[in-house]
Amino acid sequence: MAIKLSDHFTYGKLLRFTMPSIIMMICTSLYSIVDGLFVSNLVGENALSAVNIMFPVAMIVGAVGFMLGSGGSAIVARTMGEGRRELANQYFTMIILCVLGAGVALSLLALCFVEPLARLVGASDVLMDDCLAYGAVVLGGSFVFMLQVTFQTFFVTAELPKIGLFFSLISGVTNITLDYLFMGPMHMGVAGAAWGTVLSYGIGGALPLLFFLKPPMGALRLCPTKLYWRELKNACVNGSSELMSNLSSSLIGILFNLQLMRMVGEMGVAAYSVMMYVDFAFAAIFLGFSMGSGPIVSYHFGAGHEGELKSIFHKSGAIIGITSVSMVALAELLSRPLAVAFVGYSPELMEMTVHGFRIFAFGYLTCGLGIYGSGFFTALCNGAVSALISFLRTFLFRGGMVLLLPAFLGLDGVWLAIVAADFLGAVAAGLLIWKYRKRYHYL
Repeated sequence: MAIKLSDHFTYGKLLRFTMPSIIMMICTSLYSIVDGLFVSNLVGENALSAVNIMFPVAMIVGAVGFMLGSGGSAIVARTMGEGRRELANQYFTMIILCVLGAGVALSLLALCFVEPLARLVGASDVLMDDCLAYGAVVLGGSFVFMLQVTFQTFFVTAELPKIGLFFSLISGVTNITLDYLFMGPMHMGVAGAAWGTVLSYGIGGALPLLFFLKPPMGALRLCPTKLYWRELKNACVNGSSELMSNLSSSLIGILFNLQLMRMVGEMGVAAYSVMMYVDFAFAAIFLGFSMGSGPIVSYHFGAGHEGELKSIFHKSGAIIGITSVSMVALAELLSRPLAVAFVGYSPELMEMTVHGFRIFAFGYLTCGLGIYGSGFFTALCNGAVSALISFLRTFLFRGGMVLLLPAFLGLDGVWLAIVAADFLGAVAAGLLIWKYRKRYHYL
């Protein structure tokens, strides 16, 4: 039997409903992981560094999709909880059209400035050709990436998380296949990684447009609509935390690259690249759970079901805590095998990566609380608090730590920066959750 947002959620039902979103986010992270594996082993470590330098730029351009998807889905789910289903469909359609329009405009604008952007984010003369080859394709395809991340959220809101997972799996298989063909037999170099990624985005971004145009299987469909300025503004404000999170993560990634280029050169950027690829998959578990549970929170908040809201919050906290401890243990166990898979051809680079990742992995003890706390307030349509948590965790604390700790601890300070920042971010999220408990009655 299909699980509805209006249901009472036990632990089992909550995990079953959120699991497709978790797997979907892991599949999305495979885009970058597969790119990294193929680029590193088929093209080389300089190409790997070039991808890591340009990828944050693409994420900055695509951040609008995260903002409108997460902020808009909370508004749509709340409207569904209020019993206004047709209006929810109109809001949904408006947001998808806005994402498409903004995506095309931003993609064209970014294409005009590929080389200046590459210079700005730290591309050296050695890496410039690879940065341009990768960046031009990925930045030009940003609009389909924005559609994909928006639809990932709305499949959950439409009570169709398994359909969303299906599209993500097809996209992931497409990416793996095309990466191998383009960088292997076709010898397209790092540009092949970019084309494989963008064409895979097309599966997850364009095909759902056709899916939601047909008679609906779930709770949402595309329909005639108009521009609801107030709800569009609210979606932007409510999703500002996801915008902030993605902008901050990308900017801080650039700052990490600049620090590593200054301290140890291209090899340091390559080691950090491997850690970021693995981190995408690990953090995807927390992001997927937050995405999957968010519409449930929004629905019961809109419906005024305080008891169910408390139940969901308490169960989510327990799941996040158990997962956090498990992920630290798993990351420590897999640090060497993963480093071998990415950079086993270079013993020096491999040892640097293993050492750094074993320090970096302790951040998983606390990062889940920060991610969930931000997503929880987005689901409650409190974009300001959600954005504050994201700003503190992903920008202020991480930026401050990566500038401060290396001055005292050298290269280990770079790896410890995220551990310290995520701890401070968890403290901030916990304090804000406690502060707003009486307003929303989740404790």
